[in-house]
Amino acid sequence: MEDRLTPILQLECCDLRPEVWLRERGAALLGAAGVERVSAWTNCVPGRSDLPRTLPEFQTLGVVEARAPFASPAAPPGAAVHQFRQVRPGQGVMSGRPTRGLELVLISPRSEGGAQALRDWADFVHIRHIAAAAVPGFSMITPYENVHGGRPRFLHFYELDTADAEDAFQRMTPATLARLPDKAERRAWAGHPELVIDYVSTFRFAGER
Repeated sequence: MEDRLTPILQLECCDLRPEVWLRERGAALLGAAGVERVSAWTNCVPGRSDLPRTLPEFQTLGVVEARAPFASPAAPPGAAVHQFRQVRPGQGVMSGRPTRGLELVLISPRSEGGAQALRDWADFVHIRHIAAAAVPGFSMITPYENVHGGRPRFLHFYELDTADAEDAFQRMTPATLARLPDKAERRAWAGHPELVIDYVSTFRFAGER
C-alpha cells in the first residue's frame, strides 16, 4: 500500500467495460504529459439506494493519477470527467498491501461561504474518526478539491487493501460509532449543516496500465 501523494486525480465515470476503457481511453491518457498511471474499477453496488446522490450512476470508474502539467484529452462520449487536486495529506494506515478496493465519496457545500467549514469538518472530524477506527481493509483516505471549483466540490478517496470493498464499507460506520459513545459526538461525526452528498459507492480493482 503506497502513501497517496498524487497531486492530481482525474475520475472518469462511464458504462464501458473496464477492459475497453483501459484499451481505448487508458492508452490515450497515458500519452498525456504528467500521467503516471491509469486504472479501471468496477462498481460494487450500482444503483444503491442507501445514500443520497445528485450524480447519475455509472458502471466503471477510470482513475488517472497525474502531476502538473496535465491537460486531459477530450472526454469520450457518455463519460463524465471530474478533475481534482490534492488539498491536504491523507489519513489512515499504510498496510503494505496493494489497493484492491475503493470507496468513492463526492460531496459539495450547500453554499460557497460554507466550503471551508465543510472541508474542516470532513478532515478534522469525519475522516479523522474513520482513520482512528482502523477498520480492517481501510488504508489511506485522501482529500481532493475540484480544480474548477464546481460540483462535486470535494473528493474523499478511500483506498482499501481488500477486493471486498463493500463489506469493509458496511463495517466502517458501526466500527467508527463504537468509539464515539456520546450522542452529540455521533451526530457531529455523521453530518454537517453544509454537507451535500453527491455520490458514494464502492469499487473493486479491474486493471491498470
